[in-house]
Formats: sequence, structure tokens, C-alpha cells
Amino acid sequence: MIAVSAEHFDELVDQALAELPAWVSERMDNVMVTVAAWPTEAQRQSAGREGLLLGLYEGVPLSRRGGRYHLVAPDRITVFRQALQWLAADEDDLVRLIQRTIAHEIGHHLGMSEAELRDAGL
Repeated sequence: MIAVSAEHFDELVDQALAELPAWVSERMDNVMVTVAAWPTEAQRQSAGREGLLLGLYEGVPLSRRGGRYHLVAPDRITVFRQALQWLAADEDDLVRLIQRTIAHEIGHHLGMSEAELRDAGL
């Protein structure tokens, strides 16, 4: 386990987003990335799984948006600070976990299923 300040954690998330390949950043549409300490009970239930939740995508994946998709609140990717810190052995490990979590949740935003993300190593 490692503990960093909330401000430093936010900086690490910002860094992970800035380091995304251009083709990923360019594809992201109407989605915001936020940080929370832990998931809410509603978020745990919507994820439909037990155990530690590192991140969560909530919204309409790009692959399912049609012509009627407009004037919609942004989708949300939430990164869970305490869960990631609990798993991380050191700051380098924390950075890697943040990057992987963000990549996984962006995969959902792009329309990938859990099975497709597993096959891609995410």
C-alpha cells in the first residue's frame, strides 16, 4: 500500500491522460474523467461485480450512440483513489495501475466488452 495526497493523485491521473496516444484522445467524445476516494454503493451495484473496484465507466459507449445522441450530459470515468493506493506497492506501481485503469475504462467508452479488454491485456 502507498499513500499520496489527493492533489498528487490527481496530478498522476492528469499525467496518464496527457500520455494517451493521440488516436485515443481524438476518439474520446463527451466523456469526463473524475477521481473519487471509493465507489458509492450505487456505483458498486452498477458495476455488477464483487471485490475491489479500481475504476468505472458510466455512460453510452461510442459504439452504441446513434443519431439521437445529442444534448446529453457527459459520460463519466471515475478512478478510485483509495483502491488504487491500497493495491500499489510504490509510486511507480501506482502510476502503472492508474494508467491501466484509465485505459480499461476508455476501452468501455470506445465500446469494448470485458472479454475484449481481457484479450487486449486490460
